[in-house]
Amino acid sequence: MTGRRAIHLPSFAHANPVPAASRVGPLLMSGALTGRDPVTGAMPESLRAQVANVFALVRDVMTAAGGTTDDIVKVTVHLADYRDRAALNEAWTEMFPDAATMPARQVIAASLDGDALIHADLVAWLAPVEGSS
Repeated sequence: MTGRRAIHLPSFAHANPVPAASRVGPLLMSGALTGRDPVTGAMPESLRAQVANVFALVRDVMTAAGGTTDDIVKVTVHLADYRDRAALNEAWTEMFPDAATMPARQVIAASLDGDALIHADLVAWLAPVEGSS
């Protein structure tokens, strides 16, 4: 298989040597997107702030991959407090206001590292990259 492209973001990096996402043809899959502040690298205390950072990363990943949030097929969200979804739902409906075209979403209870309250990953289907087969 050829044509795989790693998606790296200047504002986001994993502790391990992995990209934020990877694209092969029209398929894009991200790694874990966390709520770390993109400027300071600190983890905000509130879920609302972490959610805002995660959703900003979602936009950044989609832009860097050559797509938009309209190309997202599914988002999986890992929450430290599975039932605390108010901030998540608010950001979700802001990003995806049309219920008829929302991507699928799954929320999973998780034990997350450090002070993380949320991780998310996404799957998207983008237009083929020009010049690829």
